[in-house]
Amino acid sequence: MEAAGIATVIVASRVFRAQLKMMHLPRVLLTPHVMGRPLGPPGNRNRHHEVLTAALTLLETASEAGTIVSLPGSYRP
Repeated sequence: MEAAGIATVIVASRVFRAQLKMMHLPRVLLTPHVMGRPLGPPGNRNRHHEVLTAALTLLETASEAGTIVSLPGSYRP
């Protein structure tokens, strides 16, 4: 997708950091949430908004390929 001019951001759980780093992805946002819920607990609209805003900010600010950013916080169901 990147080669076609479509910028991407991967949003994933922090537990996958090592695997994602080996993949040499353009932009990765790591969250403290559990596997299968990278945006946070179900129904927590505020946290979902925070994660998506962080992903869009990363899309705008990443200055080099392979940028990995960790979102602070913890998983709170």
